[in-house]
Amino acid sequence: MAATTHAVTNQAPPLVGYDVFAADKVLSEGVERHLEPALLAGVREELGILGRAAGSAHAQDWGRLANENPPVLRTHDRYGNRVDEVDFHPAWHRLMGKGVGAGLTSAWSRPSGHLRRAAAFLVWSQVEAGHTCPLSMTHAAVPALRADPALAAEWEPRLTSTVYDAGLRPAAAKAGVVFGMGMTEKQGGSDVRANTTRATPLAEAGTYELTGHKWFCSAPMSDGFLVLAQAPGGLTCFLLPRVLEDGTRNAFAIQRLKDKLGNRSNASAEVEFDGTWARRVGDEGRGVRTIIEMVAATRLDCVLGSAAIMRQAVAQAVHHCTYREAFGGRLLDKPLMRNVLADLAIESEAATTLALRLAAAYDDGGEQERAFLRLAVPAAKYWVTKRCTPVAAEALECLGGNGYVEESGMPRLLRESPLNSIWEGSGNVQALDALRALQREPMALNAFLQEVGKARGADHRLDAAIKGLLTELADLEGAEARARRVVERLALVLQGALLVRHAPPEVADAFCASRLGGDWGSAFGTLPHPLDLRAIVERARPVS
Repeated sequence: MAATTHAVTNQAPPLVGYDVFAADKVLSEGVERHLEPALLAGVREELGILGRAAGSAHAQDWGRLANENPPVLRTHDRYGNRVDEVDFHPAWHRLMGKGVGAGLTSAWSRPSGHLRRAAAFLVWSQVEAGHTCPLSMTHAAVPALRADPALAAEWEPRLTSTVYDAGLRPAAAKAGVVFGMGMTEKQGGSDVRANTTRATPLAEAGTYELTGHKWFCSAPMSDGFLVLAQAPGGLTCFLLPRVLEDGTRNAFAIQRLKDKLGNRSNASAEVEFDGTWARRVGDEGRGVRTIIEMVAATRLDCVLGSAAIMRQAVAQAVHHCTYREAFGGRLLDKPLMRNVLADLAIESEAATTLALRLAAAYDDGGEQERAFLRLAVPAAKYWVTKRCTPVAAEALECLGGNGYVEESGMPRLLRESPLNSIWEGSGNVQALDALRALQREPMALNAFLQEVGKARGADHRLDAAIKGLLTELADLEGAEARARRVVERLALVLQGALLVRHAPPEVADAFCASRLGGDWGSAFGTLPHPLDLRAIVERARPVS
């Protein structure tokens, strides 16, 4: 008899057929902590439905197919007419349909909507991250449009619909719409005041013709876009519909789709405006102030998206090490591997806990919470997105050579991981924005210090870190060169304060010892001894 050479042994089973929400203790506890008790049972049920869908084999297959079959630009039809359409694989539309149906664009119309949406975003993003870009922008367009009550009344019901209605038709004829955004131009990048796209007023009040080029236009298949252009009164925000009310296509030439490192399922384009019809949103010359409400919301989604990537990476690593054996036992039981996994799990828990706190602040809406968000959002966006890539890379390494193979899904997480640190303002932009808040908006710092002050006295390392932060903030003269240092410390102190108050003692102890106490190496897996690493890893296990 021939030898059996292809029996498969000592391989972890696929992480599939589980509830992504219920298996995430940090997320489920955070929802319970922040949500109104009367809503808890219903929200748990809706997130459980979404969590089981996210953990299903068919949803994971949608994510794979959407990335293996990226969007294709079709500039002309068979007769030579310009159509400027982007064709997507059916898996993309299934992902979009599920995301819209789960309320990822309807936070503004539900009680505790931002927390519920944040939790759902954390769950569903773990299936596939690219399609969450248009979901994020559709959600974030609402506060910007509210600068014009008439526009908001017309468009908000379409944007917050739970029906995904694909295809280019007049917005009034659709059950729901999605939005994109066009801010940056090739000569300016993040410096949007250098934009050269021109807006010429038309006879009808509030309408303009746009002429110019956008270097990055996100989600060009969308029904509408918020864009910036130079009007006679200065840089102004505009709503640009893809299809006009009479059914004709607006002038919107897609020059090419970007060939990106990751985010392969999502279309990012260069577009040309030539006599393109648009409606003004807000006053002329107030474009940045108008669109900044959209940017603030999408920056929170950058934090949520990075936290979701971290969670999925850690879940895959812990799952693999639970089943894989080497050197006489499970990888999970090896002290050094346990240190690595625990370190990763702490980073993931800190990111998720901070993201949910920000979402709850949006729901509150009071002056104190708005002031807190002014500083906490850029600090969180800076730090959490920066930590995402090393977490993804280390988690991939936990799978060894298997993690470097596309079929594991880990390379897709790694390619996706840098995006959120770049999108909606890179690290320097976030650091400088936080520095402006510190220098010009004393209420923001007061609200931040009141938040971290709730944990003072609970851990001596946190207390020392708060004292060090205050010393750092005492002199902000010429602080630009050290802005990253300041913002990193803001984020770490805030994460530490939240974990000391809300996380199990072993997690808070490990975070404060390593991130705040200075007993931490340069790589993951350098947590000091003795800490309860087994309990930390067990908490992160995706399936019991």
